[in-house]
Amino acid sequence: MADQNMNVAEIPQTALKVIMSPGAFFREMPKTGGYVEPLVFMVAMGVISGLLQAVFSLLGLQFKASVGMALGSIVIFPIMIAVMGFVVAAIMFAIWKLMGSEESYETSYRCVAYVSALSPIMTVLNLIPYLGSVVALLIACYYYVMASVEAHGIPARKAWTVFGIIAAVLVVMSLSGQYTAKKAIREGERMQKEAELMRQKYLEQTEVLRKQAEEAARAAQQQGSQPGSQPAMTPEQAKEVQKAMEEMRKAMEKQKRD
Repeated sequence: MADQNMNVAEIPQTALKVIMSPGAFFREMPKTGGYVEPLVFMVAMGVISGLLQAVFSLLGLQFKASVGMALGSIVIFPIMIAVMGFVVAAIMFAIWKLMGSEESYETSYRCVAYVSALSPIMTVLNLIPYLGSVVALLIACYYYVMASVEAHGIPARKAWTVFGIIAAVLVVMSLSGQYTAKKAIREGERMQKEAELMRQKYLEQTEVLRKQAEEAARAAQQQGSQPGSQPAMTPEQAKEVQKAMEEMRKAMEKQKRD
């Protein structure tokens, strides 16, 4: 398929064929023909993944996000997939070369681009903690083995061995990363709760002090107004107390707003 004959309407059928019959697809896949067609395919898969990510974020199924952030993923995902496609293709090109492939970088890029048909599926699988990422990596491993055997002519046993090891390493890294991330989130939530309790306690103590200062000021004024009594507080001191009370009130209002 040459780029000039590319038909965008065929993208859904292409994605379905990759998913349902990866062996046949990579066996029949043209190894040359330019980068535009596979790039457009990757971007299309990125748009679908971005839409799914936006919906999941708005529903709170993954992480809470604003409408702007959720809709932004529709733009960010395709760009990320398009850029990373060339990077991943370079890595896969090196791996396939070490495995004995004689194919070009373009062939490697095409394999990586069409494996991106799994991107929407992986976005859904990632909703499942831990297990979802493991399943997604195992599925990707199978598709890269198919690409290795059918497009690069690498023996199946060698392909399964190499990509099995890669998948195992990535599974361990993924599980470790998820555990660390969830632990950090839990620790952050705990610290936030403690900070909120300390803030509430501070406000309560400040309120008690404010009331005590008001009562002391009123008592001093009442005592000073009685004939023959010695004022417990001079006018200057009373003004200082009132000033301190006013500053305390403003500080409390600022704390409530924050």
